[in-house]
Amino acid sequence: MYLEDTIVAAATPPGRGAVAIVRLSGPRAIEIAQKLWHPRRESSQIIARQLQLGDIRDPQNGKILDRAMCVLMPAPRSLTGENIAELHCHGGIYLVGKIVALAAAEGARIAEPGEFSRRAFLNGRIDLTEAEAVADLIDARGASALRQSLAHLAGALAARVHSLREQVIAIRAHLEAEIDFSDQEIDLPSRQAIAADVMTLSENVSVLYQSFTRGRLIREGARAAIIGKPNVGKSSILNLLLGVERAIVTAVPGTTRDLIEESVDLGDYSLVLIDTAGIRESPEEVERIGIERARTAAEQADLLIAVFDSSRSFDAEDAAVIELVHGRGGIALLNKHDLPQCIGADDLRSRGLLLQVVNFCAVTGDGLIQCRETLAREIEELAGGMATNEIVISRERHRDALGRTLEALGSALSGLRGQMPPEIVAIDIALAAESLGSITGEVSGEDVLDAIFREFCIGK
Repeated sequence: MYLEDTIVAAATPPGRGAVAIVRLSGPRAIEIAQKLWHPRRESSQIIARQLQLGDIRDPQNGKILDRAMCVLMPAPRSLTGENIAELHCHGGIYLVGKIVALAAAEGARIAEPGEFSRRAFLNGRIDLTEAEAVADLIDARGASALRQSLAHLAGALAARVHSLREQVIAIRAHLEAEIDFSDQEIDLPSRQAIAADVMTLSENVSVLYQSFTRGRLIREGARAAIIGKPNVGKSSILNLLLGVERAIVTAVPGTTRDLIEESVDLGDYSLVLIDTAGIRESPEEVERIGIERARTAAEQADLLIAVFDSSRSFDAEDAAVIELVHGRGGIALLNKHDLPQCIGADDLRSRGLLLQVVNFCAVTGDGLIQCRETLAREIEELAGGMATNEIVISRERHRDALGRTLEALGSALSGLRGQMPPEIVAIDIALAAESLGSITGEVSGEDVLDAIFREFCIGK
């Protein structure tokens, strides 16, 4: 629920830093800021939307806490559409907390996560797709995710949804005309013509609906599980791909028992690497749980990195790994290529492995470039060769709304073909318009807004 009060929060992450920003928004934002911040020269004229130097003082005793900049942004030309004030102070943990506490003592309320963006939406400054794009921009893991977020922030997705909704409304207008003027001599579209329009619209909505897989891949990154029997070098390969010592590496089998996830950039895309427990039969309960999690991670991953030890003979555990990767995308790494060789790529292929095999050495880094290039190509293939200007969706909420739209349009098409009364068909068309409107927020409930904005960080 929108409370017309004044909120305050740090708009920068907690911790030590050169600069921190404390943001206020609401009817008393400027008033409270001016109680805390005073220009260096008392005679200085405060100019809206200009950063000015001054001191932050405790209103109770007048003591100076910090030398800081302040900017005042009166409504409605502000992020939230309300009065906004920002104090740009030094980034000390205690200092920022103290300034927020002083603002709260003067009547501001500590903001909830995403409350500034929520107010911007409620005041018509942004729609829901743009609000979500703000969160995606902050969380962007790669260049493609950044581009997608910026496109949504600029209104590309909203414009596409608005266009589809206008087509729905036009179809509904034809049906309403048939309802209101059926007894008059007016040239109305035929049922066949309206059905053709609904069919074309369904195809256009379907294109956007089917873009979800590519959009999610761009926003969240592809997930690649590193699998193999114990001691083939999975954790060493993870560390090498990341460029940091993230996983513990020992000669003891079963060291990795829980999943380890880290992201790495591969060109335009982000790859989420998942280090897993060695695939084998184990009598030890904790290790068995880890192995089961490894299998689950492999099933849910977009790609698999199958690791084999070229210095050891092929065995049943290797065969289990080949079975696990059957029909999946990814790459096979024949690791420990610096040691005397017992098996090669031909041995793996003869036993049914279809993945590209790369000779690899986690100690020297041999094969790393080829590994990264192959994984990048696999991700490109998963993304479907998407054009840079293609509009895609990446959130379950959008996909669900488009799914409801397609269902309503399908029902309307059946009604048109079955010669149902226009009043009945118009209900389905209205449901389609409502579902599309929920994407941008033209139709939304409090529970939807709560779910969206709780994902945001405090201060945004």
